[in-house]
Amino acid sequence: MAETLDVTQLTGGSQLEETVYQDCNADFQGQVWGCLFPLSEPFDLIELIEDNYSFGRDDACSIIFSEKPDRIAIPNYGALSKKHFEIYRYYPDGNNSNNYLTYLTDKSSNGTFVDGIKIGKNKSQILKNHSTISLSMKKNKSYLFYDKTESLKSDIPNLPIELTSKYALTIILGRGACGEVRLAFRIVSGERFAVKIIEIKRFQRDNSAMKSALAELKILQKLNHPGIIQIYDCFQTETHFFIILEFLAGGELFDKIVRLGKFSENEAKFTFYQILLSMSYLHSQGITHRDLKPENILLLSEEKDSIVKITDFGLSRVVGEGSLMKTLCGTPSYLAPEVILSAEVKGYGPKCDCWSLGVILFIILAGYPPFSTEIKEHTLTDQITRGLYSFPKEQWSQVSPEAIDMIKSLLIVNPDNRISIKDSLRHPWLNDEKVKEKIRNIIGKEYIFDDLEALPNDRKRGAITENFPVKKVNIGRDESLMDI
Repeated sequence: MAETLDVTQLTGGSQLEETVYQDCNADFQGQVWGCLFPLSEPFDLIELIEDNYSFGRDDACSIIFSEKPDRIAIPNYGALSKKHFEIYRYYPDGNNSNNYLTYLTDKSSNGTFVDGIKIGKNKSQILKNHSTISLSMKKNKSYLFYDKTESLKSDIPNLPIELTSKYALTIILGRGACGEVRLAFRIVSGERFAVKIIEIKRFQRDNSAMKSALAELKILQKLNHPGIIQIYDCFQTETHFFIILEFLAGGELFDKIVRLGKFSENEAKFTFYQILLSMSYLHSQGITHRDLKPENILLLSEEKDSIVKITDFGLSRVVGEGSLMKTLCGTPSYLAPEVILSAEVKGYGPKCDCWSLGVILFIILAGYPPFSTEIKEHTLTDQITRGLYSFPKEQWSQVSPEAIDMIKSLLIVNPDNRISIKDSLRHPWLNDEKVKEKIRNIIGKEYIFDDLEALPNDRKRGAITENFPVKKVNIGRDESLMDI
């Protein structure tokens, strides 16, 4: 039996909601053999009960694509055919058996894509579990196919019923040192989530530590800020933690940096100011991140001016200080000197995050890291612990002196002399009203501190305070998939 948090209390649910979950799950486990989970907002969850379905704009189709005035428009709606595609089950051994193959037949003029590959009009293809279906264009991801029979053959042992009764786990979005992240859908609504799965044996924690870790997750679940990824649900078995997270369609900041090469100064300010606001909130709650890097900074959408969110905060509370240190030392490029020179992370204050932010800002503006194993004159450890970095003119001539000063203030080896988050928000480089107004418009003016003296101070570890207003952010459904 898995231990679980009281989600109805923490997320505003009710006993009625739990009953709905149970009723829907009974149907899901009974007649429903599969689902089409929506990958963008205009589309709805479709439960597959019959053996044959047709999809298109024609009223004779089983599933009709139609424009609705109260919904976001279907991408390239005019390019959809009256009958766009069909899905059917084929039974090699005859009907009414669990031995079947699911096929998709393309009936369209402009194309149906399965996992990015165009099928071709009147051609059929086996539809594999977790395949994505795109309509008229490869980028227009519309559905993810979920075969219940295949999904029951999970590669994760003993999935807790409390988890599987609410969420359908599908494709792997990403893997890291602490585990993997999977795309999941709420069975009732088709709403997307990310599930972080942490294998307990990697961290060799005893039973009392595991109970403590679940309690820590409960604390982290109470955090609420538009720049912090929301934790909705947590489950624990003897072998795994399952953390249900807000789904973000924009992907990692890392991928955006790779795609753009580097940011303009205005783009960098817009992104970095949001990160500072989020880190100010975490520090005010007594939480030091300790693993800040572009891979742990996510984007709400692929739009140019996207909300930026921090993830993987508080991980040391879940996996243990020593385990986190071993994990971090595998990729030390973003670690502060005082962390690298110690055998443990424990005991270091929030200034170690400020160093990591300096590395991130350097990369955003230059497109390359300040410290690297490719620099042969000094080891990576020496570069970091001695603060050996530079600003070559060929890469930095177009960057303002204020931006460079901001980086220098963050990349000071002695943490006592390093600029804090609070003072970073006061830095002249960020005294840009246009950028602040743009951020006010997307996250709310209550999160921008015009009076910088009103910024909350850092709290002792473990403190949960009410310095920031509580505000839920409505999450949209874009087409791409997140990689945490």
